[in-house]
Amino acid sequence: MLYIGKELPQMDIDENEYKPFIRREWFRKNYMWFAYGLMFLLFIAALSLGSLRAGHFIIRLIVFAITYVVHELLHIVTVFRKGDIYLNHSGIYLWLTPDFTLSKREFWIFMTLPFLVLTCLVGLSSYLVSEHVGMYLKYIAWINSIIAGSDIINSALIMMMPRNSYFYRGYYKCK
Repeated sequence: MLYIGKELPQMDIDENEYKPFIRREWFRKNYMWFAYGLMFLLFIAALSLGSLRAGHFIIRLIVFAITYVVHELLHIVTVFRKGDIYLNHSGIYLWLTPDFTLSKREFWIFMTLPFLVLTCLVGLSSYLVSEHVGMYLKYIAWINSIIAGSDIINSALIMMMPRNSYFYRGYYKCK
């Protein structure tokens, strides 16, 4: 079930068994600065390459909204059968938090699938279609890469975890 804006149920995490996903306290406290910084750098890159000037403003706004919804749906579709998912926000950033344990592979797919599909796959396919359609596909790829700023950082952090890691609410354990 997907809960929008509802607080996650309080759980006591056994800190002897589970360790924080982001180990360094300073990085954990300043994580959003890194996510916003990456989003800003991707925005500047997209702007300098002209990819954000695709078509009329209203069409770009509609494509942005559709891209955002598809991005979130790709996150949800990877884990929707496993348990409850909570949609919350931090500043302007929305977070999908699964209320169940995910293996390293499952968590990496959960974090990375929208980036792979809407940025990598769409970006590559933009070179295989007409210039007009390709312009919008490049716009979708750049917009999604900006939306996925935090996902990109998390995907890299997940890859650094041990193979037998299991993740739950910002913590991980090794079996």
